[in-house]
Amino acid sequence: GWRVSRSAHAGFVLDALEQALHDRRPLSGSGLVHHSDRGVQYLSIKYTERLAEAGLVPSVGSVGDSYDNALAETINGLYKAEVIHRRGPWRSLEAVEYATLEWVDWFNNRRLLAPIGNIPPAEAEANYHAGLEEPALAA
Repeated sequence: GWRVSRSAHAGFVLDALEQALHDRRPLSGSGLVHHSDRGVQYLSIKYTERLAEAGLVPSVGSVGDSYDNALAETINGLYKAEVIHRRGPWRSLEAVEYATLEWVDWFNNRRLLAPIGNIPPAEAEANYHAGLEEPALAA
């Protein structure tokens, strides 16, 4: 999930978690891992309790290990370069929120990726799950 805020407080990241849980509907007990850095907002009691309620296994990055969050930091860097810095200065938080919504939709649903056959990530994921649901054919 995602949210736009002027500061990264516990309620802000909890809202993003709720959005992700609603959108993705993970199966409780599936062993799904929620990885984050050591930001205080991710270590709050409310946040960790919500992870437990959802059946998610918390994983916190190692101190000084830049590889732990490399993918997330790369995506955040792209977002900041392509949206925040390129299109700013911003008149309002709502304008940032709308631009973020557009970018996240493009990133997940319309961006074509060569390594997965020049299709959007959401389509590749749907194809993967459809393949899991198909019964195996007997020879």
